[in-house]
Amino acid sequence: MPEPTEIAAVTAAVLVIGDEILSGRTKDKNIGTIADYCSAVGIDLKEVRIVPDEADRIVAAINALRDSYTYLFTTGGIGPTHDDITADCVAAAFGVAIDVDPRAKAMLLERHKPEDLNEARLRMARIPDGADLIANPVSKAPGFRIGNVIVMAGVPGIMQAMLDNVGPTLVTGAKVLSETIEAGNLPEGTYASGLATIAKAHPKVSIGSYPSMTPNGFANRIVVRGREATALAAARAEVDALVDGLRGGAPA
Repeated sequence: MPEPTEIAAVTAAVLVIGDEILSGRTKDKNIGTIADYCSAVGIDLKEVRIVPDEADRIVAAINALRDSYTYLFTTGGIGPTHDDITADCVAAAFGVAIDVDPRAKAMLLERHKPEDLNEARLRMARIPDGADLIANPVSKAPGFRIGNVIVMAGVPGIMQAMLDNVGPTLVTGAKVLSETIEAGNLPEGTYASGLATIAKAHPKVSIGSYPSMTPNGFANRIVVRGREATALAAARAEVDALVDGLRGGAPA
């Protein structure tokens, strides 16, 4: 795998695969983990999709997302059961063969006796041709990487271990800096127009307003994000001035 380097901008998407997510039976925890990781290393997470265990939907999503972003992270669908079809779908998307990989089988043998490697467990050793393996210190069944697609387990603890393993091999970008301005109980309607004007004047940063409910009612935070410290500071100063000017004013 290539050595990590830094470039100006790197993008990513997450594809979550599994009927259990869409039905609500399983609550996804992996999106937040991957988002946190991407933010920390300077990768812009641009899109998240969730698809059912349907081959055509998975293949279509893989092809669309891998063509649009630097990296595609997938989670789910690489276990031993009949509905774990992610590896087959990745192989189909890339147009390559898939079979039991001797390297993956050797990893499984670190956990299972040879006589216990039944057909179901060997499904977890089926890897598309040309893929690199991602070690799994938790349960040994590996993930894999082919092209810009990084295929990981759906179980959060195992996904985290795989992400920790593959993360250092990824190309990263300039980290995003952020500043938070506490707008308190100022209603968004009082500063929305002014905030839009500031955002238009500072195209190198992104500005968002995020309300939350507290025991004392709504509290608003304005977050300014960008990669250039000087641009960030300039926008922050204008947002501070806007908020300070409005404190004590009547709601819109």
